[in-house]
Amino acid sequence: MTSKRFDIYSVLSFSSTRTAATQAAYFSQQPQDQVVVSGQSVTLPCVIVGYRGMVQWTKDGLALGGERDLPGWTRYSLMGDPQSGEHSLLIDSAELADDAVYECQATQAALRSHRAKLTVQVPPSDPVVEGGPVVRLKAYTPHNLTCKASGAKPAAEITWYRDGEVMETAIYSKTLMEDGKREAAVSMLPIIPEDSDSGRTYTCRVLNPAAPAGRQTSVTINVQHPPSVTLSVQPQTVTEGAKVLFICSASANPEITGYRWSKGGVPISEANGDSLEVTVDYSYFTDPVSCEVSNSVGSTNVSTLVDVQFGPRLLSEPKPMTVDIGMDASFTCAWTGNPPLTLAWTKQGSSVVLSNGNTLQLKAVTQEDAGTYTCKAIVPRIGVAERDVTLTVNGPPIITAEATQHAVKHSEGKLECRVGSSPPPDKIVSRRRENMSLSSGSSGRYSVQTVTSDHGVLSSLVLSETLAQDFQLRYNCTAWNRFGTGTALVTLKEQEALPMLIIVGGAVGGGCVLLICIITLVSLCCRHTGKGELNG
Repeated sequence: MTSKRFDIYSVLSFSSTRTAATQAAYFSQQPQDQVVVSGQSVTLPCVIVGYRGMVQWTKDGLALGGERDLPGWTRYSLMGDPQSGEHSLLIDSAELADDAVYECQATQAALRSHRAKLTVQVPPSDPVVEGGPVVRLKAYTPHNLTCKASGAKPAAEITWYRDGEVMETAIYSKTLMEDGKREAAVSMLPIIPEDSDSGRTYTCRVLNPAAPAGRQTSVTINVQHPPSVTLSVQPQTVTEGAKVLFICSASANPEITGYRWSKGGVPISEANGDSLEVTVDYSYFTDPVSCEVSNSVGSTNVSTLVDVQFGPRLLSEPKPMTVDIGMDASFTCAWTGNPPLTLAWTKQGSSVVLSNGNTLQLKAVTQEDAGTYTCKAIVPRIGVAERDVTLTVNGPPIITAEATQHAVKHSEGKLECRVGSSPPPDKIVSRRRENMSLSSGSSGRYSVQTVTSDHGVLSSLVLSETLAQDFQLRYNCTAWNRFGTGTALVTLKEQEALPMLIIVGGAVGGGCVLLICIITLVSLCCRHTGKGELNG
């Protein structure tokens, strides 16, 4: 019993003492929120008046221990005179790991200080510009210069400068790092580099409260571009067969690696330098010569034509046509030449210009329109060329024959007519008005002969021996085709035999023979001059 009373008394005595200590002890200094730069030392104050018991600190709720030298925390220690109630926490060379919430506790008095947030600021690492120290860019191709600064707390501010001038167009972003405390910052500066920007200096400057003086990195941009090319030709205007010199002038960054020549898209394998000498013909007027210059960035191709002067050259041959009577017909004939040419369409046998264009249009043609047409091209001071084309008009037979034809009595006689129509005649008949009609073969003294040529069909009515009744009669030559018929009338006249004239001439005198022969020949020619064409 006595023992129990003692224990109870001891408890009551301790409780009374604790209550007295609690009532008497208080904080005269408590830790407050502080900001420190990593590497610096910091002291969190804690002074407790009227307390002689154990004091400990907590970090994010974890007790650091009650000893003054805080074993296990090499950079942590308690400072001041404990007899005077001084229990301040010294953190030597603060690190990011020290960034926490701290509390000073008088455990026996059940006293706790304010919670104090220690913020450890960390300077950013040296900024890094992607691609530096020399950033190679392609001219006129948009690019983002990118600067990164990591490991800072708080995140670094980033400013761009171009040759010392602040650039205001940068795009800034930041992300929290894996430790949950530091941040990485990125700034992108959009630029469209020009050739003149080559050699410019861009500077990325970063700072935060831990590094107020800032840190910076500079890069130089090297603006690269495909070759800039100029192609010239000397001389510019020449005639066919002359020599010209092509000069391909180029500048590039980086250096030129090669030249490639072509004409009309076809490579010129033997040419590989910056010039090309050739003997030109008309094709250089239409097929451009190209010079392609390359470097490691790309290639540039430029082309030029030569002002070659040349005579007419046919581009489109006119095609012969066959049309029915009354239909339309057209011919196309295209030429090229330099200087510019003029065109003229004419019909053979006439000097009338029917058209000056590439196309000749003929409306509702007649058989008189049939024939050969000429397309003539004229290049001033250079030359002239032409092409012929034939128009064939399908229609009724067209028959031509001399209206009066001659034969010697009691000799062979011949009457001729020519059928020159298209399509060729299906049948040709020679007829004497009284009692004879013959299309082929022979009948008595009469026979028919036909000869076909490019000019038509020549039909001849042959009399094996002419008699008196054969003269002064009218004969007709008639032909048929699917378009109709055609007829020509011919009269056979008697012609005196030449030997009789010579005999008469001899009786008169040798001097008159030549005169009589001449008169006779003139008479014969006069009889044959008239040509008749009759259609029936």
